Amino acid sequence: MSPANPSIANQVLAVNNDLPIRTHQPVHSGKVRSVYWLTEEDSRRLIQEKGYNVQSDAPLAIMVISDRISAFDCIWHGEGGLQGVPGKGAALNAISNHWFKLFRENGLADSHILDIPHPFVWIVQKARPVMIEAICRQYITGSMWRAYSKGERNFCGIELPEGLQKDQKLPELLITPSTKGILKGIPGVPEADDVNITRDNILDNFAAFNFRSQDDIAQYEKLLKEGFSVISAALEALDQVFVDTKFEFGYVTDAEGNDKLIYMDEVGTPDSSRIWDGPAYREGQVIEKSKEGFRQMLLNHFPEPDILLNKDRMNEREALARDNALPLEALMDVSRTYIDIAEKVTGEKLRLSDNPKGEIISILRDQYGLID
Repeated sequence: MSPANPSIANQVLAVNNDLPIRTHQPVHSGKVRSVYWLTEEDSRRLIQEKGYNVQSDAPLAIMVISDRISAFDCIWHGEGGLQGVPGKGAALNAISNHWFKLFRENGLADSHILDIPHPFVWIVQKARPVMIEAICRQYITGSMWRAYSKGERNFCGIELPEGLQKDQKLPELLITPSTKGILKGIPGVPEADDVNITRDNILDNFAAFNFRSQDDIAQYEKLLKEGFSVISAALEALDQVFVDTKFEFGYVTDAEGNDKLIYMDEVGTPDSSRIWDGPAYREGQVIEKSKEGFRQMLLNHFPEPDILLNKDRMNEREALARDNALPLEALMDVSRTYIDIAEKVTGEKLRLSDNPKGEIISILRDQYGLID
């Protein structure tokens, strides 16, 4: 299929913060998703009509994914006016939905998702987020390898052994957390976004990271390891290697008033994880089945990769993303990677809509009464 084809461009949902969903609050638009907080009346009505297992006055939101692609904290676009990656949003949601279902079936924990009206849309409950990007690593690669190759052996308080080789499997699954957002006033933790922290940092300051109690740290680690194990085993059955991933957690209160630690955001997707092709890895070759391949393409595409890697050069990086339309084939490569892994994981063909925005509006109006 030709990426210059107008029908391909129509399939891409690049702008997702302009839907006429009834809300009294500004739409929060992230790199990929936009969040519409429902009115108190609509939240109460849906909880009653749909029987969601939440408190009757719980705030609900509509979370709409887009096909935008971010890397190195910037949004990228392609030639011919292509503002995203065909199939990316639907693939991300389908993969997350599959893993969340598997987690529930295995008795792990719930997620913040209450309902899935459309492949691009989640109805979510408001959670009290744990302020940690919880990263699990089964192989040494990426930022960990870059640090290790420069002689660093202590990573998030974990001492790594000598003699590790790039991309090799680690002796055990490592949890290497970082901060979610800028946290202030925590001893030993720099006041910056996405800085590595240790388990001791969390134990000593659990309340600052939004844990209810110190005991919940063990529960978060258990859910991390079990979640990683469930996804890793399922991918291994598909001859894919689950390399590393990021989890996010939060607290919600169910209809009976019980506080629960749940999974938030997305899980096990090509955006939040590294996945490698199994047969190629056994032959000593890494074939990325995730966004890491796109990151590597960017590093090779621009003559000065330090701009992408150096946080002090953010202005130059933003200019690169703004002023350079990437080759169409680069975005279509990402499209093929995401659709392929989604169809492998779910065992179902991914349906791409010719008019995702129109479909979303129609469903939210006719079935949920959220469009005036």
